[in-house]
Amino acid sequence: MKALVVYSSQSGNTRKLAQAAYDCLTCEKEIHSLADAPDPAGFDLIVLGFWLQAGKPDPKSAEYIPRSGNRDLFLFATHGAAAGSDHAKAAMEHAKSLAPLARIRGTFSCPGEVNPAVLEKARAKDPQPSWLKDSANAVGRPNDQDLAEFKAAFRTAAGPAGG
Repeated sequence: MKALVVYSSQSGNTRKLAQAAYDCLTCEKEIHSLADAPDPAGFDLIVLGFWLQAGKPDPKSAEYIPRSGNRDLFLFATHGAAAGSDHAKAAMEHAKSLAPLARIRGTFSCPGEVNPAVLEKARAKDPQPSWLKDSANAVGRPNDQDLAEFKAAFRTAAGPAGG
């Protein structure tokens, strides 16, 4: 088995989870930022992390997700919304819809501290985005508990390759 961990991260939140996934993998593996990501064709498992923009995976991640083809795919996201919020759930469902041929092994959604400049822009919008009310709870996240929960979910989903 050969695994590829790919992530898109603006503030380092998604990169933290990507590194945790990479560290859990016991098979042959690579980790790349999305900007440097190779063609996923030579890999059996694709582990892809993204941040949310307008309630969907960021645009570059949305372009890469379909490239997973009919491989095993684990998706994870960081965002300012609460993990179980409708906003986060809808975004993950959209991400899964971008990979209709993939075998979705699992997903994980995690609050992540939002850049203050992004918060300022969101507060100026009318109406304000639905996730904004949850953003204060994302400060300092992902934290150690989030990382532990992510690792547990990832190990279960990845099976033997996930250690």
